[in-house]
Amino acid sequence: MANLQRNISSPSTLAAGVLIRPAQAEDLPRLLPLLEQLFSLEKDFCFAPLLQERGLRLLLETPAAALMVAAAPLAGVTDRSEPVGMVSAQLVISTAEGGPALLVEDLVVAPDWQKKGIGRQLLAGVADWGREQGARRLQLLADKDNQPGLAFYSRNRWSRTALICLRTYI
Repeated sequence: MANLQRNISSPSTLAAGVLIRPAQAEDLPRLLPLLEQLFSLEKDFCFAPLLQERGLRLLLETPAAALMVAAAPLAGVTDRSEPVGMVSAQLVISTAEGGPALLVEDLVVAPDWQKKGIGRQLLAGVADWGREQGARRLQLLADKDNQPGLAFYSRNRWSRTALICLRTYI
């Protein structure tokens, strides 16, 4: 994934110097508050930092998964940045597509960094990774009450399906 870095500082509506890059282990402490922010919007999930950290580590270790961050430069520091957004995705085999599809999860941008094109660029970065893996379709689940999130996906050419999500625990 290292070749999928994107500098998104060119359009004026984007935050200057933000880089979309694969996450690293040292990013994990800053990703946990982002997940807490995301899970506060989702009625089906509760924030449990130990579980989320374990999940993030599994994503980093799994070749069929991508964990990407939007990293902003730290003020006054030239060689360090901090994650201000993240997205995770995992390959699944789709019989409908006859090959891989990409299940996108955990797209979140810190409040102070929203409305700057970062979410769109995170999706583009993970889509590039999925394309390299042979995926032809991206799919995701979104909380039905998260109207700002649903509007974001609509603006970015995602469409609703006739499917519903069901789950059970084993």
